[in-house]
Amino acid sequence: MNAGASTSRIAFDRRELDDILNLYGRMVAAGEWRDYAIDFLKDKAVFSIFRRASEVPLYRIVKDPKLAARQGAYSVIAATGLILKRGHELRRVLAALEKPLRAVQ
Repeated sequence: MNAGASTSRIAFDRRELDDILNLYGRMVAAGEWRDYAIDFLKDKAVFSIFRRASEVPLYRIVKDPKLAARQGAYSVIAATGLILKRGHELRRVLAALEKPLRAVQ
């Protein structure tokens, strides 16, 4: 068994985390979000956003490199499982979560 293959995980890079945490910080300041979790799995990376720590995530930001050539590696998924946005560029996908904040301002 190849030890390197068993420990390989998909992760967000520094630029991706900066974009996600920038949005997260703005939404925390607006009182919309309160907690998050990051999971680095074998086939994808997931940033889960919570209103309260004891709840299911409101949204999941997913990086799945297997989908990069087709729909795009990034997606935003609602608590119901509905895919709100999918694409090749993280910032454009994250824009699906920024729209409610703009409407409040």
